[in-house]
Amino acid sequence: MGNRRIHYGWVVIFTGLLVTIGAHGFGRMSYTLILPAMKEGLRLSYTELGLLEMGNFVGYLFMAIVGGWLAARFGPRRIIALALLVMSFTLVGMGLARSFGFALAMRTLTGLGNGAAYVPAMALGAAWFSARLRGLATGIVTAGIGAGTLIAGIAVPPILETFSVQGWRYAWYALGGTVFLIAAAAALLLRNRPADMDLSPIGTQAALAPDTPPGETRARTLEWGSVYRRGRVWYLGCVYFMYGLSYIIYVTFFVAYLIKERGFTAGEAGGLWAIVGGLSTFCGLIWGGISDRIGRPAAITLAYGVLAFSYALYALTPVKEGLVVSAGVFGLSAWSVPTITAAAAGDYVGARLAPACLGFITLFFGIGQAMGPVVGGYLADCTNSFTPSFIFACTFSVLGAIFALRLPKHGKEKPVDEP
Repeated sequence: MGNRRIHYGWVVIFTGLLVTIGAHGFGRMSYTLILPAMKEGLRLSYTELGLLEMGNFVGYLFMAIVGGWLAARFGPRRIIALALLVMSFTLVGMGLARSFGFALAMRTLTGLGNGAAYVPAMALGAAWFSARLRGLATGIVTAGIGAGTLIAGIAVPPILETFSVQGWRYAWYALGGTVFLIAAAAALLLRNRPADMDLSPIGTQAALAPDTPPGETRARTLEWGSVYRRGRVWYLGCVYFMYGLSYIIYVTFFVAYLIKERGFTAGEAGGLWAIVGGLSTFCGLIWGGISDRIGRPAAITLAYGVLAFSYALYALTPVKEGLVVSAGVFGLSAWSVPTITAAAAGDYVGARLAPACLGFITLFFGIGQAMGPVVGGYLADCTNSFTPSFIFACTFSVLGAIFALRLPKHGKEKPVDEP
């Protein structure tokens, strides 16, 4: 009894949660809170604000691909810690911005760090947990997005109000400093894979073979090129594209819509955004568990349908209560598709190549995510309303559900790194 110890995989997976708090929660989701004040401070249009977010996603897209390969080559621990360190400086740089060009550069560099940290973190579940627990493990990591959104929703509005005109700058400073601390925690606590500690993944019975050749893991990891020859990986990427294009419009203009068109104060809008974050903390666990039970294709189809409902309600409801319901529904399903997709990546190619696979399909997601804010901002500028933007998001979420119905099921083929 006294010799029983907590498997280190749990330390790794909860450190992964901390990583997503910083990388996604603070690095990305906080932007929607700071956007209205930053618009006034730098005198930007909504199209320019969309371009800032496009720059972020271009950076994210590039490093999501390269970062997945780097994590497979050098290990997630080193890449994640370095990426978060870069993010901490670029978030502070956002607070120093005096022009659109400088802000675009900082936002793009933030995206580079975000992609390099987030993609390897999302693949930790595939390395440290067996296939039957992979959705749950990935859901825990994904919960960091919601937790980060909740924390930002609570912490950022008081900073904006306390420092008035310059509040948006101090908000970026605070976020950058916090991400620096998370980078230090990741460097201290993360480990690359169970084999490094003579452990087997959680949920498996077999112990690590003592005579496993030390070079075998690296050699097989470097076979990441085989990922790109799998048709089902490409199709999964296409499905993921629909999510990137649709969800980011809702997220980017959530607060601006409430303030500009629905009469909310900054504090009220931030409070509703905090509710989204609080609820979304649990959505990864919920949807990861659902996908473990009913399969990845059915779970992604269901998730897209729920998201489409939240977008349509947000655009069309005439009452504030409808906005609250939309926010609640979105919160409970916000990160459902990334959670299930990350688990599916491990299913399709196996644990060792999961970071490279997730990085590759994130290419599709990132293209959609880069397009979304620009399209949404352009539609808002042209029509002087965000309603067409949210209807656009709803349409592509419905298409995502249709495409997901034809996703191949796990088990038809063996993962490429498993005999």
